[in-house]
Amino acid sequence: MYGSAQETIGYGLAKFGAAGRVFAADKVWTGSGARGPEQIETSRRHWSVARFDLLQVHNLLAWEAHLETLFAMKAEGRLRYVGITTSEGRRHAEFEMLMREQPLDFVQLSYNAADREAEQRLLPLARERGIAVIANRPFRQGDLIRAASRRPLPAWAAGIGCSNWAQLLLKFIVSHPAVHCAIPATGRVDHLRENMGAGVGVMPDPPMRRRIVEAVAGL
Repeated sequence: MYGSAQETIGYGLAKFGAAGRVFAADKVWTGSGARGPEQIETSRRHWSVARFDLLQVHNLLAWEAHLETLFAMKAEGRLRYVGITTSEGRRHAEFEMLMREQPLDFVQLSYNAADREAEQRLLPLARERGIAVIANRPFRQGDLIRAASRRPLPAWAAGIGCSNWAQLLLKFIVSHPAVHCAIPATGRVDHLRENMGAGVGVMPDPPMRRRIVEAVAGL
């Protein structure tokens, strides 16, 4: 699904001797429950990790069979955490049902300053049940960054240590009390460095978060 990503990650981990020092998180994405274990093992071999820390069912594909596999792996000590993912606001009702009925450790969902549907039910439920949250599509696959680039960064962004729009948009996400991690995608090292800047300094409080929402609405 992600081209050569698995092999590339494995190459990087081997080059830096980092296979034993990372939080290894991946997804199982085959539509066949029977093929899930094979796909997981292929990924593990590419990465040369002893075990994955987190495995997630991608967009609820064959979730019944895959969750059975993942929970069995966790019970056997071959996996630390089990999760599910969704993107672009799809299947939130089914997603919520699984959050209530399954002993999930993680969920991954779309959340940013423009797409805030998850604030209504999913994020409060995650806090209630002690489920960690990974936010995907923080930039709407680049659409928010492209729109923001046509406007100057608000002067007040400096008050929370943001020197670019990417940091402002990411700080909005990770400052939500239910969110643990945001996963912006990039193929550029300079963008990676910009994104990492969102992890330091002052985080926006509720009034600042509302200010960010208003700024994004005006893009």
